Amino acid sequence: MPFPRTRRALEAALERGAFPGAVIEVGRRGGPAWTRAWGRLTTADGSAECTPGSVFDLASLTKVMATTALIVRHVAAGRVTLETPLSQLLAGWSADDRGAIRLRHLLDHSSGLRGHDCFWEHARGRREYEAALRAQPLERPPGTAAVYSDLGFMLLGFVVEDLGARPLDEQFDALSRELGLGEVTYRPPAPWRDRIAPTEFDSWRGRLLVGEVHDENAAALDGVAGHAGLFGTAASVGRFARVVLDTFRTETPLGTPVLMRTVARRTNVPGSSRALGWDTMRPTSSCGTRLSPTAIGHTGFTGTSLWIDRERDLYVALLTNRVYPTRANEQLAAVRPLVHDAVVEDLG
Repeated sequence: MPFPRTRRALEAALERGAFPGAVIEVGRRGGPAWTRAWGRLTTADGSAECTPGSVFDLASLTKVMATTALIVRHVAAGRVTLETPLSQLLAGWSADDRGAIRLRHLLDHSSGLRGHDCFWEHARGRREYEAALRAQPLERPPGTAAVYSDLGFMLLGFVVEDLGARPLDEQFDALSRELGLGEVTYRPPAPWRDRIAPTEFDSWRGRLLVGEVHDENAAALDGVAGHAGLFGTAASVGRFARVVLDTFRTETPLGTPVLMRTVARRTNVPGSSRALGWDTMRPTSSCGTRLSPTAIGHTGFTGTSLWIDRERDLYVALLTNRVYPTRANEQLAAVRPLVHDAVVEDLG
């Protein structure tokens, strides 16, 4: 049987209740090397089995697969640069230290904006969200420290819409078709429903979420946001990873090798592991201790992750619905490093 250590790690996690279901795809530039599914879509009696075709709420993988990718496309097209001030792109961002925020500060989480806020309690749609975000005071000067911020990526989603003169989901779907990503989109269609892994019973919406974005702020933006909202299969995430690996070597619709290396390079923000959009490898990160120093990746709150190691020509896409039945289940944080270390060991 292939990948014995990885299988044991995920089987043990399933047995402990770290998630109801999981799908992993391990691959290289040339294609997938191994795909495997475990468990069921929920813990309820009679629940459908989790399969390689199961669809997951990708959560913050949206930040890299949609928002960062589209921003980089607009940079490559010359519509904007990484140093463009936010005040030139969105109204109301020129006063005081807010005028110092550049696109790169939003991408590397050093804009000074707080990480999270419950805007959904009083706002709906882009207009109200923009007003709420403009009213947010900065917690620190831009570029001085990195604090992981959904708020910054909400703004990036609005910037993408304006640069492309089309809604964020339409721009992503066009990119997805160009890249051949397959089954990944915002607001998944009804025929996918039976294959979608539920997330959590949401007291705000009063129902179990199946095919509705788990993140409340993304839901209040009608399911389409810069920080969350994508649903997809492990195959679609793996295909995206292969395009990223290709882009380190040759020009692709995601950009040039020079631009891709710029995006993947850890910034000089003090104490930060962040690149532009992506996180980078640290021995204490979700990717474990065995990936190369240049590896990049991201996790999603619902239980998803993607790590890409260009030196090893390797990617690992791991999708779970660990928030079912409750987000209080935090076992996956300890499982992820074990899985990635096991993948490298299994590959020898």
